[in-house]
Amino acid sequence: MQIRKQFRFEAAHVLPYHLGKCANVHGHSYRLDVTIAGPLQADGPARGMVEDFERIGDVVEREIIAQLDHRSLNDLMENPTCEAIVAWVWERLRPVLPGLTELVLWETPTSCAILHASDVP
Repeated sequence: MQIRKQFRFEAAHVLPYHLGKCANVHGHSYRLDVTIAGPLQADGPARGMVEDFERIGDVVEREIIAQLDHRSLNDLMENPTCEAIVAWVWERLRPVLPGLTELVLWETPTSCAILHASDVP
C-alpha cells in the first residue's frame, strides 16, 4: 500500500545556464509530494498504518522544509533546477524515511519533476 503527504515551501533561485527568463532571480511556491509504501504495521503506535502521517510531517519539516523555505536555492546547489532539487530532497529523506518510493516536486501548478525509487541506483 502507498500513502502520500503534501508539503509546501517558498524559495528563490537563478538557473545560471538557462537562456531565458529563468536566468534571472525569481521565486516559486513549491509543492512536494512524498510517497511511502509498505505493509500495514501490525503493532505499535502506527498499528494499521503504513506510517504515521505526523511522523512523516515531522521528518520532512525538519530535514527539508526548514532547509529550503524562504531560501535562495543557489546557496545549496550550483544549478537548482527542479530535477536537481528533487534529487537533493531524495538524498536527505531516503535514510530517514523507510519505504520512501516517490517524490514529486511541483515548481508551478503545471510543471513538476518526479523521482521514483527505481530511478535511483
